[in-house]
Amino acid sequence: MTIRVVVADDEELLRTGFRLVIDSWDDLTVVGEAGDGRQAVQLTHRTRPDVVLMDIRMPGMDGIEATRQIVASGSTARVLMLTTFDEDEHVLAALRAGADGYLLKEMESAELVGAIRAVVRGDTMLAPGLTHRLLERFLRTAPDARPTPPALTGLSAREIEVLTLIGQALSNTEIARRLSLSEATVKRHLAAVLRKLGLRDRVQAVVAAYDHGLVRPRGQ
Repeated sequence: MTIRVVVADDEELLRTGFRLVIDSWDDLTVVGEAGDGRQAVQLTHRTRPDVVLMDIRMPGMDGIEATRQIVASGSTARVLMLTTFDEDEHVLAALRAGADGYLLKEMESAELVGAIRAVVRGDTMLAPGLTHRLLERFLRTAPDARPTPPALTGLSAREIEVLTLIGQALSNTEIARRLSLSEATVKRHLAAVLRKLGLRDRVQAVVAAYDHGLVRPRGQ
């Protein structure tokens, strides 16, 4: 299967670089380029790609709104946000809009290709350094406490534990080790959490953990 990719970035040189990397692989091909969010939405509708590489900041319609419209349209395309280290506040907004992960523009070519293949398989891609920095920032600014939202009352105690650890950016292996469970059991709990909360994937689970107050400031 050839993975079809749309590249959306307002910098032509970056788009060209991404295209050269992607098209150099037999199982990947760029089916369109967009210079802003509106073009990205239109291209996604017209070409039906498997993956959209979406810059967060673009003139006119930005990548966050474009992602929101793509997700709302029912498209099956997976959206990978392209960001830089100075855009923490935009990353969480992008994930809330429905992005399936985010990558740093400074990544290596192999990381880009691996990420595209991973999201097509249903995995999520979060740039490790930016994930940890985003968590640190959130932990410093999160509210002291929030009432348990009604949406979580349908989760078991163990499912809430798993969701909390997902919100702390732990992998399934790390969660299994922390809770003395098998990875298969962790995956079952995660699947139950996604189903009960109506979430698409692990990225949305991370955002839900933030929004529901399961990840709290340190020392509180």
